[in-house]
Amino acid sequence: MFDDLTPGFIVQHYNYWMVIVLMMIGLYIVVSRGNLVKKIVGLNLFQTAVFMLYISMGKIIGGTAPILTGNPDEVYSNPLPHVLILTAIVVGVATTALGLALIVRIRERYGTIEEDEIADIEQEIDRRESA
Repeated sequence: MFDDLTPGFIVQHYNYWMVIVLMMIGLYIVVSRGNLVKKIVGLNLFQTAVFMLYISMGKIIGGTAPILTGNPDEVYSNPLPHVLILTAIVVGVATTALGLALIVRIRERYGTIEEDEIADIEQEIDRRESA
């Protein structure tokens, strides 16, 4: 099963290893941090890893842009993953901006952007309302 994990195999597929590392770092930041801005940064790292994965899968070694040249032996790279990632980048920027705007509103409302402190404030408000 692990016979293919030679140093050459690992070096040849370094982009996939970087995707895995970035995904795990992003996931760790989202799960372990209570600061909402740090969570947004973690989500952006995870998102960047997904972008890299799709772009890596869409590239063919020796492939060119899909422009017909009349050469039947020409190898083409698939442009669809790259186009989809351009759209995903725009959506990612928009969702990041929305997340940061929500964090600003949360800061105005609660005076903090720490998850634990917001939960404590909410519990205190609920206790006051129930009493």
